[in-house]
Amino acid sequence: MTDPRTTVVVITHNRRPELLRTLDRLAELPERPRVIVTDNASTDGTAVAVARHHPEVLLLRPGRNLGAVGRNLAVCHVHTPYVAFCDDDSWWAPGALSGAADLLDRHPALGTVTARIVVEPDGVEDPIVGELRNSTLPRPCWLPGPALGSFLAAATVLRADAFRAAGGFHPRLWLGGEEELLAADLAGDGWWLTYADHLTVHHQPSAVRDATLRRAHGIRNTLWFTWLRRPAGRALHRTVHLARTVPRDTVSLRAFAEATAALPWVLRERRVLPAEVESRLRLLEDPQRRSTARRYTA
Repeated sequence: MTDPRTTVVVITHNRRPELLRTLDRLAELPERPRVIVTDNASTDGTAVAVARHHPEVLLLRPGRNLGAVGRNLAVCHVHTPYVAFCDDDSWWAPGALSGAADLLDRHPALGTVTARIVVEPDGVEDPIVGELRNSTLPRPCWLPGPALGSFLAAATVLRADAFRAAGGFHPRLWLGGEEELLAADLAGDGWWLTYADHLTVHHQPSAVRDATLRRAHGIRNTLWFTWLRRPAGRALHRTVHLARTVPRDTVSLRAFAEATAALPWVLRERRVLPAEVESRLRLLEDPQRRSTARRYTA
């Protein structure tokens, strides 16, 4: 079974062993998807290893670490209707790409399909799966699964044209909750996001990660998203709420400082979301209904 509808895009930085494992797993998929890797300026021999062990992979080497924008670069080389993102420490299960493409074929207003995440090596569900599965966001009757307010890039298949029209990942956000802004813009363009419980992605978290930096970027990016897309009163409310609830440490202070220093460009690019999308975001902020991928990305 081959399936030419979906291209897999992977970004990587200095995780050669994990990336090679991921590429091995992707090469075994019955769909035989085309794979594009953006090497974000790795210095551990990643590019050489990919060329040697997986010459069929299109390898992009921008020469610097683009973060999530490395996905944008790869999508420029995507010619299929759908693109599946994948991290260098995750991989799609057999049949999942075809299953997501079937849903996107069947529902023309569906923009993204997020799969169930299984954490390896123990084979247990990621805790976020419960939130995805039990999302209580209102949804149209045709939507094939729960409606989501955001998505997790490493577990999602998207319409390539919708991704391009929304502008892809914002170049200033780099990594850390970068999906939230794009998800809102997709919703603003009229697309629906859903979770598909019958599709699976495997994730074996890499030990090579900077959790402190990721947390700082997550707080900063949440603030930027809030200021870029939310109405003034709600943006102020959310900013105060974040200031009260994030840990009181140097990481949070750094995040708020970076976010505030960027106010000039944030105000220049500010574009408030349509009222219908804003109402969904408010539902996600309700403590009784706080679900979907919003907590994860924030």
